[in-house]
Amino acid sequence: MSYLVGVDIGGTFTDCVVIDEAGTVTTAKAPSTPDDFARGMIDAIEAASRRLGIAAAALYRDIALLSHGTTVGTNAVVQKRGVKLGLITTRGHNDVIHIMRGSRGLQGRDLRQVVHFPESHKPEPIVPKRLIAGVSERVDCFGAVVVPLNEAEAEAAIRRLVAEGVAAIAICFLWSFLHPEHERQVRDMARRLAPGLFVTCSCDLVPKWGEYERSTAVALNAYIGPLVAGYLANLDRELKSRGYRQPLQITQCGGGTISVEKAMAAPLLTLDSGPAAGVTGSLYLGRAMGHDNIITTDMGGTSFDVGIIAAGKPAFSFTSIVNQYEYFIPKLDIQAIGAGGGSLVKIDEKSRTIRVGPDSAGAVPGPVCYGRGGTVPTVTDADVVLGYIDPDCFAGGAMRLDKARAEAAVGDIALRLGMGLDECAAGIAKIVEFQMADIIRRMTVGRGLDPRDFVLFAFGGAGPVHAGIFARELGVKKIIVPQRETAATWCAFGAAAADVLHIHEAVDIMASPFDGARINGNLERLAQAARAQMAQDRIAPARQRLEFALDMRHKGQINEVEVILDWRRAEGDFEAPLKASFYRCYEQLYGSGASFKGARVEIVTYRVRATAETPRPKLVAAERLSETIPEAAHRAPRAVYWEELGRRVETPIFDGLQLEPGNAVDGPCVVETPDTSVVVRPGQRLKVDAFGNFEVATHPLG
Repeated sequence: MSYLVGVDIGGTFTDCVVIDEAGTVTTAKAPSTPDDFARGMIDAIEAASRRLGIAAAALYRDIALLSHGTTVGTNAVVQKRGVKLGLITTRGHNDVIHIMRGSRGLQGRDLRQVVHFPESHKPEPIVPKRLIAGVSERVDCFGAVVVPLNEAEAEAAIRRLVAEGVAAIAICFLWSFLHPEHERQVRDMARRLAPGLFVTCSCDLVPKWGEYERSTAVALNAYIGPLVAGYLANLDRELKSRGYRQPLQITQCGGGTISVEKAMAAPLLTLDSGPAAGVTGSLYLGRAMGHDNIITTDMGGTSFDVGIIAAGKPAFSFTSIVNQYEYFIPKLDIQAIGAGGGSLVKIDEKSRTIRVGPDSAGAVPGPVCYGRGGTVPTVTDADVVLGYIDPDCFAGGAMRLDKARAEAAVGDIALRLGMGLDECAAGIAKIVEFQMADIIRRMTVGRGLDPRDFVLFAFGGAGPVHAGIFARELGVKKIIVPQRETAATWCAFGAAAADVLHIHEAVDIMASPFDGARINGNLERLAQAARAQMAQDRIAPARQRLEFALDMRHKGQINEVEVILDWRRAEGDFEAPLKASFYRCYEQLYGSGASFKGARVEIVTYRVRATAETPRPKLVAAERLSETIPEAAHRAPRAVYWEELGRRVETPIFDGLQLEPGNAVDGPCVVETPDTSVVVRPGQRLKVDAFGNFEVATHPLG
C-alpha cells in the first residue's frame, strides 16, 4: 500500500490528510506548535497513522509523496521576527525601500487606521538604512552597461555588512532583470567571502520592471530565508530519520508545489501557500464534478480566505502586500480578512457596538471554551452558545469544550449592551458572516463577475458552520462542503492533490505592431529555463506541460492584464487575435466598452507556467444512491438558536459520516463530522452526492 500525504500548518491546528491507493481519505489534526512547527507536523502525521491503525514507521516508509504547506515564513513576517539582513543596491538608490510608493504604504491597512491620519504611518523597515549599501554600477533601460560594477566597493560593502552581524544579504540593482550579471557577480563574491550566508538576487527571484516592488521582494526573501531554510532542512532530516524516502514537496503561493531545495532558496514563494492549496484542491474536485465557476472560502481559526476559479482557471495576481509592503510574486489571487473561529469579540466603547476581529485568540490561549486561559469571547464561543457546535464532540471528541465558560464570556458582552445571551451570540455570528459576504462581493462583483453564476466551496473548520448565511446573502444557489470530514483539512487535501509548478517571467516592453520573432525569442528562453528547472527536479520531459501568457496594457497605462495564449509561437497574422483576446480580458475586468481599440497596445511581461502531474487522489463515485437515511445517522436532537426563527428549536442532528450518497435532509438541522459542523439553515436542504460531498441548496424549498 502506498499513500499520498498532505500536511498544512495553520494558526491553530496542523492538518494532515492521507489518501491510499483506493482513494480512501483519512484525516487528522494536531495543535500547531509555534515554538517548533515541525513537532506539530510530526504529531499530525502520527495521529493519522493511529487512525489508519498502522505504525507511524510503516506510514513514513510507504508514503509515495508528501506535500507540506508551511507558515514559518508568513509568521516571521507578520510577527516581525525575521533575521537581521543587509541590502546591496545601486549607489544613489539606497532609500527606495523606505520611500515606497506615493501611497505611503497604506495598502493593506485597516480603513479606520487609514482615515485616522496619525495612525497612517509607514511600516517598520525590513532593513534599516545603516544596513543598506550603495555600490557603483549602472545599467540603462535597454540592458546596456553604463557604469561597470565596482568590485572593490562591492567587496567592501559585503565585509561591512558581515561585520555588522547580518544573517542574510539581498541584492537588487537598477534594471538588473535586463542585465543580471552584476547581481550575480556580487552574489558569488558574497558566497566566497562569507560561506553559509543566505544570499538572494532580485534577478533570480522576480526579474520584473518595478524597482520598489522588486527591492521589497528580495528583501523579504532574505528576511525570512535563514528561518525557512533552517526549518525545512531540519524537517527534511527528521522525516528521513523516521523512514520517509521520497523528495519532500512544499506548497507554494502559485498553486502547486516546489522541491524543498527551491523553497529553501526562494522562501518568499511559501507565503500564503496554505490558502493556495485550498484553491488547488477545489480546482481538482470542481473539474471532477463539472463545475467551472467556483468561489472558494476557507474559514479557519484565524482568518477567512477567498479565492476565485472562473471558467476553470484560478484567478492570479502578480503583486502582493504584507505588512504594508508591496512586492512582486506570481500567486493565486486570494484575499483574506481576520474573521475566523478564533476572532476576538469586543465592544467599541464609543459607538457601543460589537466588533469581531481582526485580532485572534490563536491556538494559545484559544477561545474561552477551550479552557486554556482565554478570557475574551470569540466566534467559536458564540457558535457553542448557539448550539451549532456540540461541545462534547469537538475535534472528533478529542477535545471537550466548556460551554459554561463560553456562555459566561458572551453573556458579559450581552450584559454590557443590554442584550439577551442568544441575541448577542447570533449578532456576533451575523457580523462575521456579513464581513465574509462583503469580501466575496469585492472578489466577484468588483471584478465583473456575478456570484450567482458560481458554486461556493466551504471548508476549514468553521467554514461550513457559517456558509449558509453568507452564500444566501450573495445569491449563490449551491454550497459544496467537500469530501465530508475532509472539509476541515481541505488545504492539506489540496497539498496532496497539487502538481509541481514553476513560474518563470521576463520583461521586454514592446508596443504594437508586434515583432513576432522577438516574442518567440522571449518565450523560448523562458521555456528553456522551465525545462532546466524541471530537469533539476528529475521530472522527465514527457511529464512536463508548459502554458504561455503575456501581460498587456494600453500604451501609456501602468497596469497590465494577463492574456493566456493558445499558441506557443507567434506565426502568421497573430496580432489581431492577440489584441482581441486582450480587449476581451480588459473589458471583463473593467467593463464593456472600457478598452480603447484605437490606441496602441503594449506587451510588458512574458510568462510560462511549467507543470508536471504528481500522483493524484482518486475520487470514486458511489455505485448506488439511497434516499433512506440510516438509523445510525440520527443523533440526539439539541436546542439550537435560529436567528431566522428568533428562538431556540429542538433541532435534528445527523452524523455526517453515517449519511449515505443520495441522502437528503432539510433545514433547520446540523450535520456533524469529527472536525466541523454543517449548519443547514431553515429553508435550505443538504444532499450527499455520489462523491460523498455535502451539497447545500440555499434557495427556499418549494
